[in-house]
Amino acid sequence: WLPSWRPTSMSLLKSTEARILARIQSELRTRFVTLQNQEKIWTLTVTNKHNTEPVPPSTPLVLLHGFGGGLGLWVQNLDALCGRRTIHALDLPGFGRSSRPRFPSDPELAEDLSVSAIEDWRRAMGLERFILLGHSLGGYLATSYAIRHPDRVSHLILVDPWGFPEKPQPGGQGSVTRPGPPRWVRVLASIVSLFNPLAVIRAAGPWGPGLVHRFRPDFKQKFEGVFDDDTMTEYIYHCNAQSPSGEVGFRALSQSLGWAKRPMLPRVPLLSPTLPVSLIYGAQSWVDSQTGDRVRELRPQSYTHIEVIEGASHHVYADQPHEFNQVVEKICNSVD
Repeated sequence: WLPSWRPTSMSLLKSTEARILARIQSELRTRFVTLQNQEKIWTLTVTNKHNTEPVPPSTPLVLLHGFGGGLGLWVQNLDALCGRRTIHALDLPGFGRSSRPRFPSDPELAEDLSVSAIEDWRRAMGLERFILLGHSLGGYLATSYAIRHPDRVSHLILVDPWGFPEKPQPGGQGSVTRPGPPRWVRVLASIVSLFNPLAVIRAAGPWGPGLVHRFRPDFKQKFEGVFDDDTMTEYIYHCNAQSPSGEVGFRALSQSLGWAKRPMLPRVPLLSPTLPVSLIYGAQSWVDSQTGDRVRELRPQSYTHIEVIEGASHHVYADQPHEFNQVVEKICNSVD
């Protein structure tokens, strides 16, 4: 009875994603990349079919989406960014159409599973060096990857990265300047923490798609330049109504109200001092751009650049795609 109760399947996710990818004008290729452990990473490669000039190959760009997302969310960015270079976008382990491995509950082991999968994927793809861009959770994992594999990353681009600051302690530094959430929010968060973050979508059964439309109408608005229907909210629903895996991993990484159990800021000094890092924030995002200032302070002898895009919230790449694409293209062109 589950299929009728929960109106989703990998087949529906595939067909919804196909409608999204059909809007891409550039040459594209999709396939499953098999890792050493036989898990599969769903991968999209985009190239500029109109570029016939004999120019040296540019450093490829690899895109990592955030929590609950998938490679289809880059639909407004791929054509603009592949003018001079190949782009590879992937569904992270446990998300989208990639394999849904069993994540351990230990945060270090859960992080290692994702980062090791990215490295196995790189080897299978035959990539030597690349520009690595990660949004939100993808930014957290991209930083962890760059720490472990500094010889593979030419430039690290972090877009509204999740999980960087340490959770303020009561009475400690930072607890006075930023008031805590209301009591009802803390109570709700403690209840939700008992379950996987997106369990309500699956528990809602046939009402799940309606919940996504109701509580995330902004996703339809973000992509209204591409779709005038519910394609993107349907994509988000089908990405997250499958059996939970990536969200189990995210739950292992996070604690109440979205803080990371293993914050990334204390590990920033472990980044190679020769690695250029760019941070892109939305001016209206819930992610504090001052974290970027702290990253720069922790790398006093290294290149660390911060961009804040006006009119953008957390999904910077979709809120202001034109400005975002311009910023990212400028960063990428500085590599080659």
